[in-house]
Amino acid sequence: MQKRISNLPFQGTAGQREKLDEIIERHKQQKGAILPVLQEAQEVYGYLPAEVQSIIAEGLGVPLEEVYGVSTFYSQFSLTPKGKYNVSICLGTACYVKGAAAVLDKLTSVLGIQPEECTPDGKYSLTACRCVGACGLAPVMTVNGDVYGRMTPEEVEQVLAKYE
Repeated sequence: MQKRISNLPFQGTAGQREKLDEIIERHKQQKGAILPVLQEAQEVYGYLPAEVQSIIAEGLGVPLEEVYGVSTFYSQFSLTPKGKYNVSICLGTACYVKGAAAVLDKLTSVLGIQPEECTPDGKYSLTACRCVGACGLAPVMTVNGDVYGRMTPEEVEQVLAKYE
């Protein structure tokens, strides 16, 4: 799944910026510092917006393209914030064969967002993953770790209503 860049306004705090500056300073002289700085920055912000990547690039004295390249290469990094409720649909082989694509279509329609995006109110984020390891329950959807198996498009709104 291609990573998306957040279209939501960046809302970092002074405290977060202070922590980021400390992280950069601690790793500044370390070879290959981009990866650990990105990992720690994501812990601070919850994701890696363009503004944070720019601060990291400047602080480490490396091109922004290099920081962006690392942040988009590794699947552990998110360029969009996570919502209060992170909805994930498995697109692994078993789930896909059993109809996960139709469930995903319904999710995008109901939530008004695409995978790797967050609703403007910050309530929901949507992720499409490759396997959750529950193939016997295919297709599988999770909401903040709660597992919903044998999902159908018709059940999507009913499940989401539990998180209103």
